[in-house]
Amino acid sequence: MRAPVVVIAVGNPSRGDDAIGPELAERLEREALPGVDVIVDYQLQIEHSLELEGRTLAVFVDASVSAPPPCSVDVVRPERDASHSTHSLSPAALLEIYVRCTGRQPPPARVLAVRGERFELGEPLSPAARVHLEAAWAQLRDLAAGPARD
Repeated sequence: MRAPVVVIAVGNPSRGDDAIGPELAERLEREALPGVDVIVDYQLQIEHSLELEGRTLAVFVDASVSAPPPCSVDVVRPERDASHSTHSLSPAALLEIYVRCTGRQPPPARVLAVRGERFELGEPLSPAARVHLEAAWAQLRDLAAGPARD
């Protein structure tokens, strides 16, 4: 049986602050919160739409150069955007693919965007990203443990 909440964290651990998503996912996996499945990948793909089936909440976690520091949590709804035909999808496009494939509405969804500063290959997390990650951790735990609200 699937957990009601799915957290899909994306990012490349070898690219500086792009490791924020995988770092948060690793923490969440260690917490082993009941009712939460954690998925980590480099980027969102069409196949991730299958992970939405039977869920009551989907949380997408990613580093962002445009998020206000330290992080933001936003409701995301199905929407076809320019990413729907690329190799990497936005959360909104992934939700829209779910609708097209299943004919049903996806679960409520949130995007936890964590401010990143440096994304160079081979770099560790920046000092700013470490601070932002700590603030995002509190947000992620609350999202994963609490009921979905739109």
